[in-house]
Amino acid sequence: MDLFGFDDRIIDNVLEHEERQLFYMLESEGILNTGREEITLHDGRIWRIHYWLLKKNTILHYLHGKRWVNNKNKNIQKFQHDTIYSHLPKYMWAARKL
Repeated sequence: MDLFGFDDRIIDNVLEHEERQLFYMLESEGILNTGREEITLHDGRIWRIHYWLLKKNTILHYLHGKRWVNNKNKNIQKFQHDTIYSHLPKYMWAARKL
């Protein structure tokens, strides 16, 4: 909310270096995407606007515990339902009972 507000995109040139580095990491995770627009000014010059776009559907899938799984044998991608708790070993659950 701090950077995007209520919109789903933000102009790149308002970001600080650290924020931009974070956005590159989020892009590699599939949460953000980049885009650009070109506008012709009155004097004929082209003005390029670079922006970052939230991938809302991907974020919602992460929210509901789903993640992309690459099936290398069939070259397809699908969502696999998964949660952080499914990766905990059984002894961790037993420790909570003490």
